[in-house]
Amino acid sequence: MRQIFITKRQKEFLEAIYNSLKNEGYPPTFKELREQFGISSNQAILGHLNALEKKGFIKREDTARGIQILQKGYNVINRPALIPLAGVSYAGLITATYQQDQWTKLSDEVKIKQDMFLVEISGNSMIEAGINHGDVLIAQRASEFTNRDIVVAQLHEGTTVKRFVLQSHTPTKFLKPENKKYDIILFKPDTKMQAKIIGKYINGSILPINPKNKSFT
Repeated sequence: MRQIFITKRQKEFLEAIYNSLKNEGYPPTFKELREQFGISSNQAILGHLNALEKKGFIKREDTARGIQILQKGYNVINRPALIPLAGVSYAGLITATYQQDQWTKLSDEVKIKQDMFLVEISGNSMIEAGINHGDVLIAQRASEFTNRDIVVAQLHEGTTVKRFVLQSHTPTKFLKPENKKYDIILFKPDTKMQAKIIGKYINGSILPINPKNKSFT
């Protein structure tokens, strides 16, 4: 495998991004990077970030703090991967609280993928799938979903974690609690599935979903 070269300054930038995530809870802005490195030009900052992105160390989005370190970036600075805690998703109550400023370390054997985040569960509507109050789940953003996937869904009232069900008769698709005390949730025009649950976060490691029954039971 061809080794990708990183310059000393690029590595310093990557470490600065990591430290900002770890210590502040969010990536640095251009202004913060200029001040830290004594650079007066945004174009110079952009040049370093573009180089890091081109080499596969980071991914950038069009926001002031839109910088994500990729697994290759964590490897080159020899730091444990960080994953964002997106918030609290109520399994039972349909509301959510988002924490944009909290990141958690993963153990070294866990390889982080793009668009992964943590969701903390409050409530008991998914207990028959092995998801309990206080569990922290690992989700990955997705655009395609299959029958019986456990998903993070955005509803008018907020965000929830439920099982996605497709069937041939009416209702043809809905969100299903894994607790007989709760009713199914029908899709509305503003219902949006955001991510698939891929595992449970336990002491820095991932317990994957059982592929046979798509649950933790």
